Amino acid sequence: MTEASIRGQKGMASVKDMPVLQDGPPPGGFPAVRYARRIANSGPSGLTVLLVSSVVIGWGMYQVGQGNIHRRGLKAEKIAARQAILPLIQAEEDARFVREKEKLLEEEAKVMANVVGWKVGENVYNSGRWMPPATGKLGMDS
Repeated sequence: MTEASIRGQKGMASVKDMPVLQDGPPPGGFPAVRYARRIANSGPSGLTVLLVSSVVIGWGMYQVGQGNIHRRGLKAEKIAARQAILPLIQAEEDARFVREKEKLLEEEAKVMANVVGWKVGENVYNSGRWMPPATGKLGMDS
């Protein structure tokens, strides 16, 4: 049964009554389908990239070399300045050492006043060589 016969309206009694209409291309045909691999040349060539990167790397290495020269000069200047003030610093340290040594000898004389035969400032190791303290400190309290 068809819809037309169920409803009682005019219409087709069968699908066979439909006009034959076949799909086809539009007038003038379909547009061509692009299936070929066409990649646009959208950038510089490999040689250009190589040359530009070589120039950039070369310029960077030049700048590193110039920075090394500059730092080497600053380091030499720093060393020269330290060498120039070294005698002054050594003289100040020697004066401090003498003051501290005298203070410690006075304290030793007070502490060892009652010990018979004690000589203040005498080396207890009897090596005959004077050696400065390794730490820069003379006594326990310093």
